[in-house]
Amino acid sequence: MMLQDYFVDLHVHIGNTMYGKPVKITASKTLTLTNILHESSKRKGLDMVGIIDGHVPAVQEELIQLIEKGDAEPLEDGGIQYGNVTLLLGSEIEVYDDNCQGPIHVLCFFEDLYHMQQFTDWFGKRVKNITLSSQRIYENAHNLQKQVKELGGVFIPAHIFTPFKSLFGKGVVASLEEILIPELIDAVELGLSSDTQMADQISELHSYTFLTNSDAHSLKKIAREYQKIRMKAPTFMELKKALASKDDRGIVANYGMNPLLGKYHSTVCANCLSPAKYGGPCEKCGHKTIIKGVSERIGELADVRVSPKRERPPYIHQVPLEYLPKLGPKTLEKMLSQIGTEMYILHHATDQELAEVCSKDLIRMIKEMREGNLSLLAGGGGKYGKVKK
Repeated sequence: MMLQDYFVDLHVHIGNTMYGKPVKITASKTLTLTNILHESSKRKGLDMVGIIDGHVPAVQEELIQLIEKGDAEPLEDGGIQYGNVTLLLGSEIEVYDDNCQGPIHVLCFFEDLYHMQQFTDWFGKRVKNITLSSQRIYENAHNLQKQVKELGGVFIPAHIFTPFKSLFGKGVVASLEEILIPELIDAVELGLSSDTQMADQISELHSYTFLTNSDAHSLKKIAREYQKIRMKAPTFMELKKALASKDDRGIVANYGMNPLLGKYHSTVCANCLSPAKYGGPCEKCGHKTIIKGVSERIGELADVRVSPKRERPPYIHQVPLEYLPKLGPKTLEKMLSQIGTEMYILHHATDQELAEVCSKDLIRMIKEMREGNLSLLAGGGGKYGKVKK
């Protein structure tokens, strides 16, 4: 089997179980496992999607039903096939042990349902509510890493720079070694407010693979960030090799929103969201709480005088189609039904194909987006940036 390129998003939440019970409280109720798989396969055009609430027993029950009905099929090398997409089962966990300055989130992925259930049994004894997303674990981070590795899993710190609940945004003073065992980290997830160039200003990150994932809380947000990965097949074992850059596998390109669009890029006032100096108070409204932006935090940590020894794949600034101000929901639906999936439209659709549905202005914006040339307004303090009209 030859190496091929696959589109992958490894951070999608479950909003509700098939029984109507909440999993991720802040996520859309339409984010059920079945809906996510259908959206990822039929509309987004992803080849692999990571569900990070796979520890929830009711989510596992829904998956078992899909398998029993023949709608999903476990793969020999790990992962579960549904339509054109491979499902990876994972869990987002909140860690706040004695070494943490504040809570951090991490992602753990496992080969199959059996190993996910084994982790659920262990995890369930260390959280207050196994039925909910992103639960705080009452366990040392080192022990969590070791348990993930004992089960053959993958361990990834999540959205590592965001001001709340992240490794560098809240958890450590200066180094990931304050909390985690470096050699038990398989990759790091950058988050929406940073990119490769920003993260590589920190030397201890040079040895890690960078991931760009959506952290989707609604069906539309799936694949707002993703990566193209070279593997022989979209399976768990192939992904492990790609994260370690083994046997010619690896990340081909990261596709992420320009950091200016991230809702925590700039330092702003928590009250009025005006640009502010950290330490406050806000010069505009006098509010004392100032949210430190990702760009400022990375500037504090930056220690790089030389480029990383490893060659990084390109980081291509993109936005989801829905972000384009000249694209309405009716036109988007026509594009998906008449041209193809979102991945096809973003990467392959010709001018002639686009012209059958899109205006000249919209075609221009799509081409500017592909080239990373859209004009943007910066976000901050929990408010996303915008594409200028």
